[in-house]
Amino acid sequence: MENHNVAYCGLYCGACKSQLKGKCPGCYGNEKATWCEIRKCCNEHGYATCADCQLMPLKECKKYNNIIAKVIGFVSRTDRSKCIDRIKAIGVAEFAAEMKLAGRMTIKR
Repeated sequence: MENHNVAYCGLYCGACKSQLKGKCPGCYGNEKATWCEIRKCCNEHGYATCADCQLMPLKECKKYNNIIAKVIGFVSRTDRSKCIDRIKAIGVAEFAAEMKLAGRMTIKR
């Protein structure tokens, strides 16, 4: 499955400073990220990202909207749900191209 450096939650890992420095393998390659419920869920269901999920609306998903994600989103001013909406609209590859061109990991709030 081609992920184009897009994490399961919708962030674009290709612009992440840790990944660019070789300190992080990105979401798909990070076998140590067993704590990530989003990653577990997407792997269990064979989803490339949460954009593929048909189980429930994203706003209702407790795995996607957990307290850790809310704190990280607030501190980093990220809006992963906007990223997921964009992926649904244009696809993973086009989203990755847009984010790469913009040099951003996420769509800002």
